[in-house]
Amino acid sequence: MFTAMTRRLFAAAALASASLLAACATQSATTPSPVPGINFRTVDSHGVKLRVAEAGKGPLVILVHGFPESWYSWRHQIPALAAAGYHVVAPDMRGYGKSGRPGPVEDYDIKHLTDDLVSIVDAMGEKTAVLVGHDWGASVSWNAILLHPDRFTAYAAMSVPYRGRNPDVRPMDATRARYGENFWYTVYFQEPGVAEAEFDAQPYEFLSRAYMLYEGQTPVEKPEVTDPRRSAGNNAGWIPRMGKVKQLPAWLTQKDLDYYVSEFKESGFRGGINYYRNSNRNWEITPQLTGATISAPIMFVAGKDDPVIVGQTVETLTAMMKPVVKDMRGVTVIPGAGHWIQQEKADQVNALLLQFLAGLKK
Repeated sequence: MFTAMTRRLFAAAALASASLLAACATQSATTPSPVPGINFRTVDSHGVKLRVAEAGKGPLVILVHGFPESWYSWRHQIPALAAAGYHVVAPDMRGYGKSGRPGPVEDYDIKHLTDDLVSIVDAMGEKTAVLVGHDWGASVSWNAILLHPDRFTAYAAMSVPYRGRNPDVRPMDATRARYGENFWYTVYFQEPGVAEAEFDAQPYEFLSRAYMLYEGQTPVEKPEVTDPRRSAGNNAGWIPRMGKVKQLPAWLTQKDLDYYVSEFKESGFRGGINYYRNSNRNWEITPQLTGATISAPIMFVAGKDDPVIVGQTVETLTAMMKPVVKDMRGVTVIPGAGHWIQQEKADQVNALLLQFLAGLKK
C-alpha cells in the first residue's frame, strides 16, 4: 500500500522520467525536408540549437555552408554521399535557417563556429568526422581542422583556399586599406545594423542578385549604381550595385530560390553578417595558428569564374596552399562555373567528393 509520501515521490519520478523522454525525443526526432530522403534533427551546441539535415549511415561527413546560404545548398550532395555509404550531416550554421541566433556579435567568432562543428560530431555519437566546406563554411572548416585536428580527419574545401595566418596585419584592416573610399561589401558589413536592414527589407532582391553576381554565367541588368565610391548613390547599399536578374540559371530553379528566401525571411541576415564582423577578432584570438600546418588529407575545388580565386590556376592554387597543406589530394578548377560550385556543377563535385572519400579508406 502506498503512503501519501510514496505516492508523491512516485509521481515526481514519473514526471521527471516523462520530461527526460520528451527531451530525448525532441533532440533525436526527425521531420521531413523539401528533399526526399533527407530529415532534420536538432543538436545542442553549448546552448545554441542547431538544425541539421541528415541522411545515410556510415562514416560521418559534415557539409558546412557559406553566406548567404543554408543546409539547402548541399541538396545535391547529401543524397549522393548517403547512397555511397556515408552518414551525411548538413547544419544550418548558427544565425541561419532554423538554427539559433544568439545576440552578441562575439558569439559568431571562429571559436564558437568551430565548437559548433565539434558539438555536431559529439551529438552523432562519433569521435571524428570529415569536413566539406564552401565559402564561409570553407573558412570555418579550415580553422576547425587546425584548431581541432583530433576531431576532423580530412577536409574537402570549396571556393576559399587557405594560405596560412598573416602575423602582421588584421584581415579587415588590410581590406579597408585595399579598397579605401570605394565600396566593398565586407567593409559595408562592419556597420552595425545597416546591411541586415537593407537585406531584411528585400530578401528576394538581395538573394537573387547575389547568387547571380558570383555565378558569372547568367545575364543580369545593369546595376542602378555603377560609381565605385562608397558614397555614391547617397551611400547606397549593396543591392543597387548588383544587376537585377533577367532569368534564373538551370542550377537554381524558382522553387530553390523561393526556399532560400523563405528561410531568410524567418532568420534574417544579421547572424550571417556577424561572421564578417568577427574577421579581426578571429585573427586576434588565434595567434597559435601562425606557422601552423595541416597534416590531414585535403582536397580543393573551385569554379574557374569564381571571383574568390580571381583567375588562379591549379598550379598557382597548389603552390599557394603547399606551405600549409602537407597532404594535398587534388586541386580542381572547373570551367564554366562560378562561386556556387556545388550547386552549379553538382555531378562533377559529387564525383570529386566520392573519389576523395574513397581514397581515405585506403
